[in-house]
Amino acid sequence: MQDFLAALALVLVIEGLLYAAAPDALRRAMAVILTQTPGAMRVAGLSAAVVGLFLLWLIRG
Repeated sequence: MQDFLAALALVLVIEGLLYAAAPDALRRAMAVILTQTPGAMRVAGLSAAVVGLFLLWLIRG
């Protein structure tokens, strides 16, 4: 559970830094995301999850 909370905190740190460093780029990215189909968003989300699991497996392996 401690690892999960640490990972969640790290996600918040990284996301916060992105909003602070490049708010205009994030607004443009969100505008592009709004034009995507739900299917494309599912594929992107699933792909990101698989890559994340693979990286976690490599790191923790």
